[in-house]
Amino acid sequence: MYMVEGEENGFTSIPRSVYWAIVTLTTVGYGDIAPHTPLGQFIASIIMVLGYGIIAIPTGIVTTEMTKSEQNKIETNTQSCPSCLKNNHKEKAVFCYNCGSQLNP
Repeated sequence: MYMVEGEENGFTSIPRSVYWAIVTLTTVGYGDIAPHTPLGQFIASIIMVLGYGIIAIPTGIVTTEMTKSEQNKIETNTQSCPSCLKNNHKEKAVFCYNCGSQLNP
């Protein structure tokens, strides 16, 4: 950003530009310096989308896994299917989840 924007737009040094990149990537966005050139604004847009992606994608993955683990807590029993011998059927299952045969009445 130091090379793209220059000192006249607030990017007075490379460390200051690195600070801006970190603030933008983490989406904190204090707004103390902002790019003014079209190329600088384009770079800022890419960095912001990347920052949101870094936050949103892992959050979505964790939330999905937590939801799956809650759904998998359905009570099962030890009844085995007489046809295919699979076990761990749901508590009130009438048919086998594997082969579809009727379970023991």
